[in-house]
Amino acid sequence: MNSSGWPFHEPRNLAVFTVRQVLKEAAPILRVCHDEEDGEWQFLTGGEVSMSDAMIVALEEITKHDPSVLELFDLPEGFEAYRDSIDKPWSRIPNPPTSRDEQ
Repeated sequence: MNSSGWPFHEPRNLAVFTVRQVLKEAAPILRVCHDEEDGEWQFLTGGEVSMSDAMIVALEEITKHDPSVLELFDLPEGFEAYRDSIDKPWSRIPNPPTSRDEQ
């Protein structure tokens, strides 16, 4: 953690992806992806994702919405974290390859 108390290497105002269900419907964040290709962060429900539900917010907004994601500050690029419910611990795994990666 740096001297400001912010654990992430990225700035607080970094644009990250989430879905409407997380911010507008209080669905829990159950899956977090840290993309290897571009370093982007995604904070998701763990269910199906529709582009029409996509939202871009500041990383700090996500941490205020669900402080447990602060535990993932050191999630390496190319990994994802998941949990079965908000009262379960995070598990970390390498991101599975996408069809683009398999070509």
